[in-house]
Amino acid sequence: MAGKVTALKYQKRNRNRVSVYLDGRFAFGLPDVVAAKLKTGQHLSDVDIERFQREGSAEAAYSRSLDYLSYRPRSRAEVETYLEKRGYSEDEITEVIARLERAGLLDDEAFARFWVENREQFRPRGLRALRYELRRKGVSDRIIERAVAGVDVSDSAYRSASKKARQLGDADQQTFYRKLVGYLARRGFDYEVAREVTDRHWAELQADD
Repeated sequence: MAGKVTALKYQKRNRNRVSVYLDGRFAFGLPDVVAAKLKTGQHLSDVDIERFQREGSAEAAYSRSLDYLSYRPRSRAEVETYLEKRGYSEDEITEVIARLERAGLLDDEAFARFWVENREQFRPRGLRALRYELRRKGVSDRIIERAVAGVDVSDSAYRSASKKARQLGDADQQTFYRKLVGYLARRGFDYEVAREVTDRHWAELQADD
């Protein structure tokens, strides 16, 4: 495929990619940041072409990763799995992960803190559930323990159960306890915490009557 670069044209369907023409014929496409290193009249050997294509593939993987990260923070394992499913090689993935980490865009410590804080704010969970969720994201136990260290489990359980307790306001005590303790257990709270919080909600409902 070796030849002289005769044209570099932005692709109509993807303005971030450039079509490279060698000796008047389309040869391959590259991300524009990689194609910027080429110029018309330049001769490319087979080795040059292979190098540019490898660099182009790695750049495309990096760009995809940025899109993936734009929705919410991700763990390292999530990004690796995402790229693996899209057919990128182990070397390309390693390179992309390293770039993201150097740029401060991929950090399991920060991700774990984000995950716990997000849960605490919107959908409180017990430590058992938080640990399980973060392990599924590929986060190490050491990082997980640091992320959950500051969680006030009793307060989280109380907030998690507040709406459900109001919904059960007309239930008898036995039904109230059975359903609310079960509700909290399904959200990863230990029995002792679930029972304590259920006691609090039951007492508050009785006081309001």
